Amino acid sequence: MHPSSDAVKSLRRTLLATATVFLAACSNDPAKQSAGVDSPSANPKLQSGMVVTANPLATRAGAQVLRRGGSAVDAAVAIESVLSLVEPQSSGFGGGGFLMHFDASSGSLQAYDGREVAPAGVDADLFLDEDGEVLGFLEAKNSGLSIGVPGVVAMLALAQSEHGTLRWDSLFDDAISLAENGFVASPRLRSFFEKYGLRLIPSTQEEGPMDAYEYFFDDAGEFRERLFNPAYAETLRLISQDPANLYRGDLAESMVASAQHLPRAGTLSLEDIAAYQPRKLTPICVDYRGIDYCGPPPPSSWIAVGMTLEILENLPFPGEDRMQSWAMFTEAQRMAYADRDHFIADDTAVPVPLTGLLNGDYLRQRAELISLDSAAPTYEPGDPWSFETAQVRPEFGKDTTDDQPGTTHFVVVDNNGNVVSMTATVESIFGSARMAGGMFLNNELTDFARDPRDEDGKLVANHPAPRKRPRSSMSPTIALRKDGSFHMATGSPGGNSIIAYTAKSIVGMADWNLSPQEAIDLPNVVARGDVIRVEQSRASEAMLAAMRAFGFNVRESAGENSGLSVILAHGDGVLEGGVDPRREGTVEIVPPPGER
Repeated sequence: MHPSSDAVKSLRRTLLATATVFLAACSNDPAKQSAGVDSPSANPKLQSGMVVTANPLATRAGAQVLRRGGSAVDAAVAIESVLSLVEPQSSGFGGGGFLMHFDASSGSLQAYDGREVAPAGVDADLFLDEDGEVLGFLEAKNSGLSIGVPGVVAMLALAQSEHGTLRWDSLFDDAISLAENGFVASPRLRSFFEKYGLRLIPSTQEEGPMDAYEYFFDDAGEFRERLFNPAYAETLRLISQDPANLYRGDLAESMVASAQHLPRAGTLSLEDIAAYQPRKLTPICVDYRGIDYCGPPPPSSWIAVGMTLEILENLPFPGEDRMQSWAMFTEAQRMAYADRDHFIADDTAVPVPLTGLLNGDYLRQRAELISLDSAAPTYEPGDPWSFETAQVRPEFGKDTTDDQPGTTHFVVVDNNGNVVSMTATVESIFGSARMAGGMFLNNELTDFARDPRDEDGKLVANHPAPRKRPRSSMSPTIALRKDGSFHMATGSPGGNSIIAYTAKSIVGMADWNLSPQEAIDLPNVVARGDVIRVEQSRASEAMLAAMRAFGFNVRESAGENSGLSVILAHGDGVLEGGVDPRREGTVEIVPPPGER
């Protein structure tokens, strides 16, 4: 039975924390996939939905789409169109992303790849200056060199054409209204300028295009109290008429002009933009504790999440001692990161040993290197090629990639039980700091290794190349029970730390029997390499002491700013949401039509 109206009202007052609603077996009528839906109340199987995003305005936009009878993908379009405006430091229509989708009626699970693509004019030395020296990160970021072809609009259009129930052109009303009528910049958006000043965007013509400065600051140099973006409203109108309008005509020309603007002009061309194609891919899945956890294949790094879980299954984890369990979780991460950094890249451009990396014997061998008594000094990449049938063994150099945080994540369950878990990005804060059509254009190409060769002169797997997708840490996750029903969805922003944050949320719920909120609230531990970053504000003194006693080189970090969004479906059909208190996210329930 459904919760009472009073119960629903009470639960909705707790949107900033967690929420529970009833979810029964659902169906989605294929006949409604084109021009809209009938009244949702006509479908007796409709149940409550849930939206979890990093911004209250985006959560509201997604929930309103569900109230109109929209699908999870419909809500995702509305959510990302709003995030592009109100959270431009993290993601937007000038960037890319990955989307995982679960179709409740068919039980199918699909991965959609909207990762940006490098222009045809780049080469391995993209970020080397005329003397062969590697450009500094801000020099590379705030430039046309860093801009890849945006992919998120094309990806959303593909997913919505297959799983939408509302008209495409009806999904942008909230974002258009906010762009035209203005919105108050969130504390998080303002905080970046308070923390970094004007280093993030050009403030003089010599530094580059000043669109971003003029958007955020008035003539007196004061941050605007209310932001208006009529150019973005016009962009949304063009995209709402046809998503292909982003990839041709005035919008494409403005993106090219921005990318080719001095200084440090890039090679992005109209031909590059017109050639972009999103991809629908088969997800990678691992069985962990009898649940199938799934995420997108390369160039996503989700495989490292799966490897972390599989390594843990080969260890005495979880143990009775929580501190030893933290140690095992940390060591499993270190091993997964070592392999991920060395081997994972765009597998359409370089060979990647996906089969070997997830081979059970290989992972058992890797787990045997972990001591239960003390931390290893270091972990080198393994040899997954020995577990591949193909006789390919490329000799890539030691990875030099330094990917930066600047991403968003959200999850949606619609009134038919369909699920979206989506991570989107413009790469670093405000992307390239260049704008077109009111959008911030990505700096996604700095997700390649800026130094394309290691100390021995060998190309690393993730080096820049024409039409190549840079490696991504984005790891949107959906988990299914063995009967094919939805179990949970999770994911996070955070650069290369996404892998650690996402794995933590899974372990917290699967192994430590925590609620989504409790799992999110756990201290973040990021073990990429030999220095272990532990979230200072949430780790206890006992935990820090135990980690050091185990032999870890612990760095207490004030910057582990995850943005986890989680929905868990309990076995009795109850949904529970969790949102990361480290950011500005909210949870909203969308009751079935009869209870609204």
